[in-house]
Amino acid sequence: DHLEAAGHVCILKNALDFESPSEISNFIKAESLEAAMALHLYRGGRLLPGHGIPFGIIFGGTDLNEDVKQGEKNKVMGKVLEEARFAVAFTESMKETAQRQWVDPVFTREVKAKVKRTPGVRLIREMAREDLHAVVKNCFAVVNSSVSEGMSAAILEAMDLEVPVLARNIPGNAAVVKHEVTGLLFSDPQEFVLLAKRLGGDPALEKQIVANGREYVRMYHSWQVERNTYGHLVRMLEGSSED
Repeated sequence: DHLEAAGHVCILKNALDFESPSEISNFIKAESLEAAMALHLYRGGRLLPGHGIPFGIIFGGTDLNEDVKQGEKNKVMGKVLEEARFAVAFTESMKETAQRQWVDPVFTREVKAKVKRTPGVRLIREMAREDLHAVVKNCFAVVNSSVSEGMSAAILEAMDLEVPVLARNIPGNAAVVKHEVTGLLFSDPQEFVLLAKRLGGDPALEKQIVANGREYVRMYHSWQVERNTYGHLVRMLEGSSED
């Protein structure tokens, strides 16, 4: 009623009435539609990309709470958001869930375009932890190029998996990676290239870094150490509350 009061002619359809994108395409042409709006990112949204009309999405709830957990549906919904002109969430919590799941569309397109132009670089979607660890173990090195870090779990995982680490020299990384001891630190792309070549041509350095990194993780970040640290903090808090 609101849209029609503003002068638009609206047609309300159930997404379940359409079995394929081709049926949507025929419907758009038959009705000379100029724009579309879908309620539910997966059920309605998946039918709209590729038809040449602008569209927006209203999150339904189950799309963010349930469908997002299914790999293929998650991938489809991400592609829908890349083409959507806007997305509407009813609550801040829904908005935050969507933002965690899907990189800003413009930035995503820029990254994908850059990857296509760069030989030897592939963009891989998220995967199960066991699969990720298997991939990392087969890598020459793990690179952390973040410009801001707290304590990088990726670096600690690489050390534990006995894979060399090259990390940007920022405070968070430097607190974990000691240059030429538990990994290699670089400050700019040129230094990164030099260190990567050095690591690849110096088996003794690689062996030393891997051994030191593994020892560092097991000494300071094993689950036993973390549990003891957590217990100590709890006891401190309990003592503070008694005082």
